[in-house]
Amino acid sequence: MDTADDRRGALIAMISVLVIDDHNMLRGALCEILDQASDITVIGEAADGRAGVERAELLRPDVVILDVEIPGDDVVQTLRKIQQASPESRVLIVSMHQDMSLIRELVEHGIAGYLHKSARLETLLSAIRTADGDGEVIVYVSWQEDRRARADSRSESPDQALTARELEIVELVASAMSNRQIANALGITEGTVKRHLRNIFRKLGAVSRLDTVKRATAAKLIGPYSPE
Repeated sequence: MDTADDRRGALIAMISVLVIDDHNMLRGALCEILDQASDITVIGEAADGRAGVERAELLRPDVVILDVEIPGDDVVQTLRKIQQASPESRVLIVSMHQDMSLIRELVEHGIAGYLHKSARLETLLSAIRTADGDGEVIVYVSWQEDRRARADSRSESPDQALTARELEIVELVASAMSNRQIANALGITEGTVKRHLRNIFRKLGAVSRLDTVKRATAAKLIGPYSPE
């Protein structure tokens, strides 16, 4: 039989979420879906940046789901205001856009993750559940969902998202830096670079550093690649 303490503990374990998206139908559907998760509760929603900031300050959610294109300030300004209004909240961007320069800028401003709207529900739930952890920022773009679907059809393990660190390493590989140079540039060990590269190879389906760069370029993860 559950005690009052057990019930209070269950409530404490719930992840509170605020959804900010100007598409009323999509926002409503997302809120309904999230509320069906046993450990997630939607405590508020907003259709524009100003209202989103006000609700974040009032409700202090664990996680804020923020679309890129909403009425009001641009997404970076809105992000900053949310962080000021509710410093403990972690912001998860969910958008149809996958401009890598914007994603990198948002990562630098402290987002918990960036998911393309083609991502599966399981991917979103996982991102929400890990948003307040100390792990690396998760970046999930549409090409990964396509590859995941193909992997599922072959009964293979689905691809995982590239992390912000892995994206950074791909860019450095594209600039012809060696593992040692990458390690020095990022302040990590050469062994850690090799571990990241193994993960990157697996996720992109690449067989070499050059193949990694070509695949990342084709997927628009990095800028155009011009082999010497």
